[in-house]
Amino acid sequence: MQTTNHLLMIRPVDFKFNEQTAGNNKFQVASTESDVQSQALKEFDGFVELLRQNDVDVTVVDDTLQPETPDSIFPNNWVSFHEDGSIYLYPMFSENRRLERRKEILEGLRDKFEVNHVSDLSFYEMQYAFLEGTGSMVLDRVNKIAYACLSVRTDEEVLQNFCMLTGYEPISFQAVDATNFPIYHTNVMMCIGDRFAVICLDSIPDQEEKLAVTMSLNSSGKEIIEITLDQMNHFAGNMLQVANQSGESLLVMSEQAYLSLTTDQISSMENYARIIYAPIYTIEKNGGGSARCMLAEIHLPER
Repeated sequence: MQTTNHLLMIRPVDFKFNEQTAGNNKFQVASTESDVQSQALKEFDGFVELLRQNDVDVTVVDDTLQPETPDSIFPNNWVSFHEDGSIYLYPMFSENRRLERRKEILEGLRDKFEVNHVSDLSFYEMQYAFLEGTGSMVLDRVNKIAYACLSVRTDEEVLQNFCMLTGYEPISFQAVDATNFPIYHTNVMMCIGDRFAVICLDSIPDQEEKLAVTMSLNSSGKEIIEITLDQMNHFAGNMLQVANQSGESLLVMSEQAYLSLTTDQISSMENYARIIYAPIYTIEKNGGGSARCMLAEIHLPER
C-alpha cells in the first residue's frame, strides 16, 4: 500500500533555527521572534488535532531537552517503517540531528506493531555520506521506486545500498531552485500518491533526467500534477497522502502550500484525495521543512 493510517510525530520541547542545517537548506529563515518554541508547539498540537479529527491514527512522542535536538519535529529523516516489518535508520548530515535517533521510540512501537528487524545505515556518517530517510527519498511503495535528488544530504552510494537491501529501483537526478542552488531534500520538490504525483519538473535542469523521471511516473500510472518553482518555495511539493480509519484518502499539507495552489491544481488533487491543511508557518520558517517532513508513516504490520 502506498498510504497508511498510522503516523509517528515528535512533539518539540526546544524547537528553533538550527545553525547546523542552514548552510544547505535555503528554505530556512532565522526568526526574530522570541517565542519560537511556544509558537511551534501550538502549531504542532493544532496539526495533530487536525489529523485526529480526520480519523488518522497519530502516535505522538515527546522530545527531550537533552540531548539538544532542535529539528526533532522532523522524524521522517532518521527513520522509515515498512510493510515487511523492517525499520531503517539513516545517516544524517548534521551532528545534532544524529541525536534524534532514539531506540526507546522504536521499542515503544513494538506494543502495537510487528518489528522483524532494524537495519542501521548510520555507519555511513563515518564516511561523510548521508541519506536522510524519506526526505532524501520519495518512495513509490507499490512500484518499489525510490526517487532522489542528489545533494550533500543524499549520497548516491547510500541510496544504492538502501535500494539493494529493500528491492527498490533508484531514480536519481539533480534538482535546483531558481538560483541554481541544489535542493536539499527530494520531498520538498515532489510527492508520490497512489495514483498521482505532485512535482516541480522545472527544478530538474537536465532534460534527460527530467524525461526519465516523467517516463517513470507515467509508466507507473501516475497523473503528473506540476507545480512551479515559486509554489515549491511555499512547500507545495511537501505533501503526504494518508488514509484515515474509514479508508478515505487524505492529502496532508500546510496552509501555506494550499494557498499557493491554483484552483485547477486543487481540483486535480481532489480527484484522488480530500485535502486537509494546517497553519505551521513558524515551523516552516525556522525549520525549513513542512507538513510532510513532520510525518513518519508507520507501514509496519499491526499486532
